[in-house]
This record gives sequence, structure tokens and C-alpha cells, in this order.
Amino acid sequence: MDRKNLSFKLKNDISELDELGRKLTAFGNGIGLSKKCIFQINLALDELFTNIVSYGFPDNGPQWISIALSHDNSKICVRLEDTGIPFDPATAETSALETEIEACKVGGLGLHLVNKIMDEISYRRCGKKNIITMIKHIHKSRCAL
Repeated sequence: MDRKNLSFKLKNDISELDELGRKLTAFGNGIGLSKKCIFQINLALDELFTNIVSYGFPDNGPQWISIALSHDNSKICVRLEDTGIPFDPATAETSALETEIEACKVGGLGLHLVNKIMDEISYRRCGKKNIITMIKHIHKSRCAL
């Protein structure tokens, strides 16, 4: 198995979150990421996967979400591809954090966290595919063991 690259597909079902977490953890452990870094990437990936499943396929029909993880000496790259409705998480409106949690509006907080956790997020639409790419710089965020 190539320890620096991993690609797999999951059904558009929330029940797949456990498998997503297992695959990310195995990948992260295999390349020596810290538990903190694995947790951060998992949180971002979990949020985007959940949004795709919850809002990306209005017909609720069976679909696949492709995930690719790659590593080089300085960064982790996470790519998600789906054929759902177009949505750019990098430019979507997020909730502003208020002094009191009760004052926060519903929605957007997860995307705010994704943008804070990951160092880079980009989106493009290619044909009927959404392609979201997230980058986590390892040394900058002290992710390596």
C-alpha cells in the first residue's frame, strides 16, 4: 500500500462517517501525523462530508463521494469530489462568533471551523462535479510527531 496516497469512495450516507474516520486515522498514523493533526483534519472532513450528504443531493438517491488523501514532506492534501449541487465552502457565508453562544445564528459555524483548521481551501466545478481541495501544512501547524 502507498503510505503517501489513499483514495476511496463512500456512499452519500451519514453512516459512512465512521469509515471516513477510520480511513483518515489509518492514513495519518501511517505517515506519522500527531493525534491533534488527525483530529483537526477529521473535523474538517467530517463537516464537509456531512454537508455534502445533507444538502448536496436533493433527490436523496444513492450517490458516491470520492475522497483522496495525499502527503508530501510539508503538507497533507484532502480532495473531495461529488456530483451534487454546486457549492463552494471556501466562499460560503459563515457564522460570526459572538460573545454569547446564544447570539450565534444557526448554520455556517462548521464551515467557519473548516476555514480556521485548514490552511487552504479551494473549490472548482468541473462538468457535473464539485471538487473541494483542502491543504494542511504540517510544519506550520505542528502536525508531525
